Amino acid sequence: MAVGKVLKRLLAGAGALLLVAALGAYTLLWWRPLGVNQYINKITVQQMLQLPELITQVGAIENTVLDFHSDKLGSYTQEQEERSLASLLEMRRGLDRYGPEGLEGQDYWSWKIAAWFFDDLIKRAELAPFGYRVNQLSGVNIQLPAMLTDAHKIEGEKSIRRYVKRLHEFGRVIDETTQRVQDDREAGILPPDFIVDKTLVGLRAFADPAPAENLLVTSLDRRMADLDLSDEQMAAYLGDAAAAVESSVLPAYGRLIALFEDMRLETDSRAGIWRLPKGEAIYAAALRSFTTTDLTADEIHELGLAEIARIEAEMDAILIDEGLSEGTVAERIGILSADPTNLFSNDEEGRLEMIAYLEELDLALMDDIGNYFDTLPDDALEIVRVPVYAEQSSSTGYYVPAALDGSRPGRFFLNQRDTAELPRFALPTLMYHEGSPGHHFQSALGQKMEGVPFLRTVPLFAAHVEGWALYGERVVALDMGVYEDDPLGNLGRLQMELFRATRLAVDTGIHARRWSLQEAFDFLKAKTGLPDGRVEREVERYAANPGQATAYKTGQLAIIQMRKDAEAALGERFDLGAFHDAILMNGAMPLGILEELIDRWIADQLTETSKKEAS
Repeated sequence: MAVGKVLKRLLAGAGALLLVAALGAYTLLWWRPLGVNQYINKITVQQMLQLPELITQVGAIENTVLDFHSDKLGSYTQEQEERSLASLLEMRRGLDRYGPEGLEGQDYWSWKIAAWFFDDLIKRAELAPFGYRVNQLSGVNIQLPAMLTDAHKIEGEKSIRRYVKRLHEFGRVIDETTQRVQDDREAGILPPDFIVDKTLVGLRAFADPAPAENLLVTSLDRRMADLDLSDEQMAAYLGDAAAAVESSVLPAYGRLIALFEDMRLETDSRAGIWRLPKGEAIYAAALRSFTTTDLTADEIHELGLAEIARIEAEMDAILIDEGLSEGTVAERIGILSADPTNLFSNDEEGRLEMIAYLEELDLALMDDIGNYFDTLPDDALEIVRVPVYAEQSSSTGYYVPAALDGSRPGRFFLNQRDTAELPRFALPTLMYHEGSPGHHFQSALGQKMEGVPFLRTVPLFAAHVEGWALYGERVVALDMGVYEDDPLGNLGRLQMELFRATRLAVDTGIHARRWSLQEAFDFLKAKTGLPDGRVEREVERYAANPGQATAYKTGQLAIIQMRKDAEAALGERFDLGAFHDAILMNGAMPLGILEELIDRWIADQLTETSKKEAS
C-alpha cells in the first residue's frame, strides 16, 4: 500500500470523512453518509478503530497531529469478539440501504465487493475460532512483534515513549490471547502436536534472550541510531524498553508457553481441521473464503490432480532436453537442485549474492515490462531477508506492501535459512510472483484507484491476489519470453506452478480426505522434489491455515480463463495492457465479481470499437 498518495486520496471528497471519523470528529456527514462510498468508508474505519496496530500497518497518520493510536494495542477478549460480531451484523444490514439497486460504475462494484467481504467476515466470526488462534505462522505471537519492530515508526522521543507503552500493552494482549486459547482448549479445540511443537519453538526463541537482547529492544536500538539523541538518552530509552519486556512481555510469554506445554500432553498428530468441533463447516467456509468460489473440496482436489498431470508432462519434456530422462520428474529435479553449480553458498556472502542476483533480474524485467502493461507502479521494490527469528516457520518468500505515507517501500522478503532450498533456477519465478509483476504490481496499482472506498485499495481477496501473482509468472514466461534462452529457469517456473497445483490436492487431502501429515509430506515430496525441510514446513503450514493454499491455482486458472474469453470475443482488438489494467486497476475482488467486471469490460471494448468503426 503506497501511503503518501493514499493519504491525499483520503483527504479528497468522501475520503475526508474517513479520516475525520478516525480522529473522532463526528460530523453530520459521519452520522448520515451521502452514499455507498461514504458508508463503506465509515464501517471500514469502525473496524480499524478496534485495532490500533492495523492503523499502524496502514501507516497513514503515524507521528502526525492525527496520531491517536500509536501507544495502544487492541483488545483480544471474548467480550470484544462478541462486540465485533454484533457490530459486523449491524454494518452489513446498513449496507443494504445503499444498493445494489440504482448503482452504476465503481459504486456498483464497491457495493458488491463490500457486501461479499462483510458476509465473509460474519461467517468466519460465527465459526470462530477459524482454526488455531496461536500457531507457528500466525497469531499475536507473529503479527505483533513484526508490527512493533517494523511498522511502528521511531521518529523522535514521543514515538519512542509510545513504543514503550505498547510494549506494556503487548503483555496484556498475550495474556488475553492465552485466555482465549484456554477457552478453546476447554471447548475441545486443540492444535495437533506438530503445530504445538513448532509454535513452542517460536515462542521460546522469542522469549529466551535476556530482556536487553530481546528483539523488541534491539530493534529500538537500531532505529534510534539516526535520531538526534545523546548516548544517555538512548541508554535511558533502551532501559525503559528492556524493563517493559522484563516486567510485562516475558511473564506473559511464559504463561502462554506453559499453556502450550500443557496442551502438548493432551493432543495428538491428526492434522486436519476435521478433528475440531465444527471442523467440516469451518473448512467449507475456509475454501469459500480463500477461493471466493463455491468449489467443493472434492472438485478442488480433482482440479489439482489434473493440473499436476499437465505440468509434469511439460517438465518432463524440458528435463529430457537437458539429458535427464531417468526417474520421476521430482527425482530429476532433485538432481538439478543438488548440483553445486545451481546453488549459492549457505553463508553471509552467498546470501548477499542471492539478493544481488534477484535485484539484477528485477531491473532487467522492469526495462521491458512496459510493453505488456499500460500502467506501472511508482513505488520501488526492495528485496530483503526474512528476519532470522522467523526463518524456521516462515514461507520461502512473501511480500509486504509499502507504507501508505511512502516511508517504507514494498518489500519482497526472502527466506535464506538454508540457501540449498533455493536453487538459482527457482529464484526468478519466486521473485516475479512476490515482486513485479506479481504482488508488488497488484498492491501498488490498486492504490491508484480514485473515487472508491479505502477498502478497495487493500489486496484483501486471496484468490485474486495470489491468482494474479501466479498468472504474472506466466506473463513473464509466455508473453515476455524471459526464459527463451533459459530452460532451467522455465523448469523452475513449472516447478513452482506444479507446487501450487499440489497444494490443491494436499490441502484438501489433509482437511477433507483426512490424510495424515506423513501422507501429505510423501505426496508433496514425490510430486515436487523439493527439499525435505521445505516440504515439512509447507504441509505444516497447510495444516495450520486450512484452505489458504487453494487460493493460488483457483485464482490463476480463473484469470487465465477470463483472458481466453476476452481474446476470443475481441480477436485482433484484444489489448493485453488494457486487459491487465482491467484486472489490476479495479483492486482485488472475489473471482465471481471479477468475472462479471471483465465481461462488462469486454462488452465496453466491443461497443467502443463499433463506435470507432461507424464514425
